[in-house]
Amino acid sequence: MKVGFIGLGNVGGKLSGSLLRNGVNITVLDLNEELMDSFVALGAAKGESPEQLMRDCDAVITCLPSPAASAAVMEGENGILKAMGPGKIWMEMSTTDEAEVKRLAEKVHALGGAAVDCPVSGGCHRADTGNIAIFAGCDRETFDRILPFLTTMGRRVLHTGDLGSASVLKVVTNYLATANLISVAEALTVSGAAGMDLATAYEAIRISSGNSFVHETESQVILNGSRDISFTMDLVLKDISLFQSVADRANVPLEMNPLMIKIFKDGIEKYGSRELSPNIIRRLEDATGLDIRAPGFPPEMTDDEPEEPGYEINPKADRIAAE
Repeated sequence: MKVGFIGLGNVGGKLSGSLLRNGVNITVLDLNEELMDSFVALGAAKGESPEQLMRDCDAVITCLPSPAASAAVMEGENGILKAMGPGKIWMEMSTTDEAEVKRLAEKVHALGGAAVDCPVSGGCHRADTGNIAIFAGCDRETFDRILPFLTTMGRRVLHTGDLGSASVLKVVTNYLATANLISVAEALTVSGAAGMDLATAYEAIRISSGNSFVHETESQVILNGSRDISFTMDLVLKDISLFQSVADRANVPLEMNPLMIKIFKDGIEKYGSRELSPNIIRRLEDATGLDIRAPGFPPEMTDDEPEEPGYEINPKADRIAAE
């Protein structure tokens, strides 16, 4: 199968790199010509338009910064839908709104194509090595067709159910990651204010019930001072706002998420929408006059797991086996 990949940003560039590195025939498309040329130099074909990619490929992946960007790529003058037809697959790997991906999927299905929402989770450093987790929402037949691509881009692949289910679970996990980020920012600041050695505080949290994936990764770049996880405040705000929309449609009266939205809106107002997301701790540093840094921590996260073939997660079978 030939694959088209639209969106070569922080995540998309790494996912498409995994496909290319493992011998998949891909055609790439991005607004940034230099990014496209760098992939062409590695063996990818250079795309002309979303329509051309869909016409010439069996599956087209979109990995874009917002639902509006995906809609433009799908429905534009030279959009994917212009060339959609039987046997074709649209794979939405962006973090997007469940209702929006369903709306676009209806148009894909009406033209005889198949649609999948398959966002990733685990950080850019894992996307770079093919060790990231992937959720996939679609019918089982379509999932089986695309599984070889998913296990090339990711380590653990979970079929979440019908289309749209992956997008819901993606914003659920991003909500939790944001809550963890805000809480570790507060925990580290309070530790520093209380006179604790910050490297010791990091280890105390890491070996305790207070540990989390976010602490093991983002706390390190917070303490380094780089705060660089290749993710920005505007993207966090988008993700937790999408989570709020899911909750509102389900009539769930949230309390923490509205406060988190307020915190990140304040961070964006103070430091700019493209400020790195771990720098939400700057609100506390500015308020206290503290510098929450410590020596010995890395400026960015790297994945030290070796690249291995991915596999499908089967929750029921795994639980039965554990028993």
